[in-house]
Parts: sequence; structure tokens; C-alpha cells
Amino acid sequence: MTGNAVRHRLRRAALFALAGLLSACAVANPPAPSGAPPHHVDGGFRNNHIDKVDKPLADLLRWQWEAWRDGHPRIPSRPTPLARPDLDAIRGYAAPPGSGAAAPQPQPQLTWIGHASMLVQAGGLSVLTDPIFSERASPLSWLGPRRAQPPGLSLEQLPPIDVVLISHNHYDHLDRPSLLALEQRSRESGGRTRFLVPLGNGRLLREMGLRDVVELDWWQHVTVAGVEFHCTPVQHWSARGLGDRNEALWSGWAVLAPDLHWYFAGDTGYSPDFAETRRRLAARQGGGGFDLALIPVGAYAPRWFMASQHVDPVEAVQVHKDLGARQSIGIHWGTFELTDEPLDEPPHALAHARAAQGLGEDAFALMAIGETRRIAPRRR
Repeated sequence: MTGNAVRHRLRRAALFALAGLLSACAVANPPAPSGAPPHHVDGGFRNNHIDKVDKPLADLLRWQWEAWRDGHPRIPSRPTPLARPDLDAIRGYAAPPGSGAAAPQPQPQLTWIGHASMLVQAGGLSVLTDPIFSERASPLSWLGPRRAQPPGLSLEQLPPIDVVLISHNHYDHLDRPSLLALEQRSRESGGRTRFLVPLGNGRLLREMGLRDVVELDWWQHVTVAGVEFHCTPVQHWSARGLGDRNEALWSGWAVLAPDLHWYFAGDTGYSPDFAETRRRLAARQGGGGFDLALIPVGAYAPRWFMASQHVDPVEAVQVHKDLGARQSIGIHWGTFELTDEPLDEPPHALAHARAAQGLGEDAFALMAIGETRRIAPRRR
């Protein structure tokens, strides 16, 4: 066995150890309190279309053993593509017309930072999704999944951030050091970053010292500078440790700006929630559906363990169709080694899934880490 293979196996062992540390037995959800929405249960939350998605300890141990035995994930044959971000465009993004700014509003643009972290600049706002700039996706700085590629933008290169969207509290999506750094940048600049989170996550952020935290339940929304942020259901689960399983809600986010209607799925298994999201929000902000969807395409193997909580590329294409998105971008791949597929497999799997469902690459694309891409604004 080569030195690289030995190091790869050791990294995998560290990941398994961390997973075992954070695992707990899954139990059926108790009934919802009287008068509460059906996804509310005694002490927490549940999914709309499946009782539970988190697995019992026996399944976790089986997955770990089979992956160790079979040498998964394989070492990728090529690195995740990297690109230089367009810093001039990112920093020069203007405020929307009518805000007092002299310059016209530029067209919407997005920059992939890596994993589920995307900078979306539309409607005059700069929005970050699930920001993680840390070296590891873990509660521990010395153990757990390590970043395979550096962030496409550093914290220092970010423009002033108006809104941060958090989909759920897993460590690869809610990263404490990154949120603290964003709050510190906001304070030092005299600005104010608003953090939008699903129900039950606000206490954690407020305990960190974040000032402007808004918690929303599924189908609730808040408006920031004329842009609507809707908290939408997805199929997943939550936990930060051993005793808080599903005590905080998980979600996707639908963002409706005058120049771009976009959707961020966070982490999710496939469910009817996406078709329902399209149905409920199609008429908002002038109608016309979603111009852009950010959909996960990685962390899906093995399917017997991951299917209920993470879509694979075939299901991601179906999510794209269910949402009625004009264009989708695949996220949640190529950054952290979390599951059994190699980091470079999702692009090939997505290409096959697109072809099988008759979609072109322009309909559901991937980006390089650091790439800045402009999106045609919607017709008013």
C-alpha cells in the first residue's frame, strides 16, 4: 500500500471515529403538540413525508465497516477545478435602483466558495449560504473531514455581507468560526449582517454573540430591502452532539428578488417538498418560478445509508425539474470527503443523469471553486 493510500485510510478512520462519537440511536418521533404544525413534535421536529432519516448506531457501524473493508472512498484521480474569482465584480456590486445609488444595478452573479457555501449577489444584496471557511467540517480542529481545496474566496476577500442563510446545524453547514468571523467583519465595518436560520437554531447563534438573528418556520418569510426570504421544507435531520437530535429545524431557502428568483436546497433527500415549494411560491414577486436553483449533487454513497437524507445526481436532476428551475448549479461536492463516492465522481454522475433525462449542460451545470458566474436577470 502506498503512502498516499495509508494516509487516505487514516483520514477515513478519523472520520469514522468522529461519526461514531456524534452518533445516537434513531427513534420514532412523538406526536405533534396540540394545535402545532404536523412537522412539530414533542421536543423538536420531523419531516413531512418520512418518519425519520437519521440512522441507528448499528447501521452507522455497518457503513463504517463496509467502507473500511472495501477501501471507500477511492482517492480522486483529479482535483476539484479551481478558478480565480472576479474580485472587481464582487466588490463593485451596486445597490438596487431607488436606493440612492447613482450607478445602475448590475446583473445578478454568484461565486462558489466550496461545498454548500455560495455568494449570491442579486436584488442589491450580497447573500452567503451555509458559510464554512474552516479547514475541517468538525467540532474539533484536529479531527474530522478536512478541506480538499481552499475556499474560493477568503473571508478577507468577501464584500460586505447583508444576509447569511443557514440550512441546518450540521458542522459542514453551520460553522461557528466562520459565523463569528462574519459577525466581527460586520461590526468592524459598521454594518449589520442578518443571519436567517430555521426554528431552534437561533439560540446557538445568539450564544455566539451574533446580533441580528431571525428564526423562521417552514413557509414563513422575512423581507430584507425588498427581497423575500422564504424558509421552505426539505427532507433531512439535525444534531450538534449526542443529546439534541432533531431539536432544531432544517430547511431550504427560496429567495425572491426583483431581478432573480433563486433557491438553495442546503442538505436534503428527495421528497415531494420541492414540487410543493414550486406550487406555493410560483406567483410571488411577479411570478415566473425560479431562475436559479442551488442543488446538492455529492455525499450520496452508499445509497442504502444516504438515500433518505442526501440526493444523488439522478434525484438532483429531478429536484431541478420539480422546482421548475430555468437553471441549476450543483453544490455540496468536491470539498469535504464525507461519504463513499470519490470527490471527483459527482461531475461524471451528473452528466449521465442529465443525458438520461434529456437535459443539456446549460440547464444543470457545475462551477469551479472560486468561479464567478453572471446570471441573466429576470424580466420584470
